[in-house]
Parts: sequence; structure tokens; C-alpha cells
Amino acid sequence: MRFLVSLFLILGANASAANVLEDYLTSLADDAVELPFSAERGQEVWYREVNGRQCTSCHLDSVYAQGRHQRTGKVIEPMAPSVNPERLTDLKKMKKWFLRNCKWTFKRECTNQEKGDVLVWLKDL
Repeated sequence: MRFLVSLFLILGANASAANVLEDYLTSLADDAVELPFSAERGQEVWYREVNGRQCTSCHLDSVYAQGRHQRTGKVIEPMAPSVNPERLTDLKKMKKWFLRNCKWTFKRECTNQEKGDVLVWLKDL
């Protein structure tokens, strides 16, 4: 019986995390995004270089690997939700890190289109 209760709790948590991401994607799409979100464009944003910086500068080429912040040396857990189930589950963290990382990497805030494209690309990895 304990096993079944644990299983339902785990499945419920995963469903809830998926809802957080889907709700965030919906809110980004509602905010004047002109194109449907695209995993292909998300991957392009991830590898886009601006003034010698790109997402892979800290997160590495593989979203399945542990990265390290260029300046601070802080370890960054893998971005792929298949390897790191904590990814894309907390709205506050997603907003915080998009703001910081886009400003650091691209010298500006990311557009809702870019955020949605990157999230669509990451979510199925």
C-alpha cells in the first residue's frame, strides 16, 4: 500500500511540474508572441554567440552534463529534465534565471519568443 501511495505522490508531483511549465509557456504565448514556439529556434538561441558568450559558455555543449559558471566557478546541474528532474519545475526560478542569464549572455532581456523557444527545446530532452 505504501508503494502505491508513493507512486501516486511522485506521479502527482511530475504532473504538477509539467503544469507549471505548460502554464508558463501559455503565459509567454499570450504576451504578444507572433510565432508558435519552436524547439529548432530554441536550440539556435542556446548556441547563439554574442560578444564571445553563449549559453554553452557555462552550461556546456551538452545539456545532459554538469556545467560551471565562467566567472564564479559555481557548478550548474544539467539542464535536461530527463537527467535533472528539478529542471523546469519552479516558475520563480525559471523567471529569475532567464532574466539573469539573458542579461549576462546577450546583454539584454530575452524576448518571450526566445524564452518559449528555449523551454520547448529543453522540455523534451
